[in-house]
Amino acid sequence: MSLPHAQSGEPIQVTPFGSDLSQQRTLALFKSTQLEVMRLVLPAGKSMPAHKLSGEVTIQCIEGRLNVEVDGQPTLLQAGHLMFLRGQVPHSVTALEDASALVTIVLQP
Repeated sequence: MSLPHAQSGEPIQVTPFGSDLSQQRTLALFKSTQLEVMRLVLPAGKSMPAHKLSGEVTIQCIEGRLNVEVDGQPTLLQAGHLMFLRGQVPHSVTALEDASALVTIVLQP
């Protein structure tokens, strides 16, 4: 059963989970023909292996700390940091501590 996505004009809360972070899971917030937004939740030590997407991506760290490796170069993202990635750029994400991030993906037709 798929979870419902937010509809146009519907507010979505993306504040830090705080002490409830360890109980949360990654969730797609909405998807349209050109854009997908998800709330990524990674426990400390967990990672998303290297991959690349055809469209552009932003990763906005909401809480915790993430190591984002782009073309082999590690970069620290912590709460309040935003990273932009062009399409086709290989990247991986590892949580240095329990973390959540808002990920926006431009979908290519």
